Amino acid sequence: MSCPIDRPVPDATNILARLKQLSSAEEFFEALGVRFEPERLAVCRLHVLRRMGEMLVGDDLEGLPDRVAAARARSMLERSYRELTGASPLETRLFKVLKDRDPNRPAASPRRPFIALDDVLRPIGSA
Repeated sequence: MSCPIDRPVPDATNILARLKQLSSAEEFFEALGVRFEPERLAVCRLHVLRRMGEMLVGDDLEGLPDRVAAARARSMLERSYRELTGASPLETRLFKVLKDRDPNRPAASPRRPFIALDDVLRPIGSA
């Protein structure tokens, strides 16, 4: 991936409002002018967007000039993509279900209800 940081975002006009309307990872990459490999993004799309979201929460872009906000959002997306392509979901642990999962402990078996055979064979109403 070669994305020079000084390359301007294709269209920074109302960038924050436009970003809020996007839904797919590819739309974010296109809006911010970030190159990506579709095969790599297909594997980590949710993680990349989640990581970018975490970065955005820590950086208030409201009130900044559109070009500055776009450049910062783009930088966050590029960084998220670099960090997460090639990493496994268990390594990154961005989602609660993965944060709660200890990779050194096998997953617990779901508890199954126990019903004694005598209870099954007992006639209805003779309890």
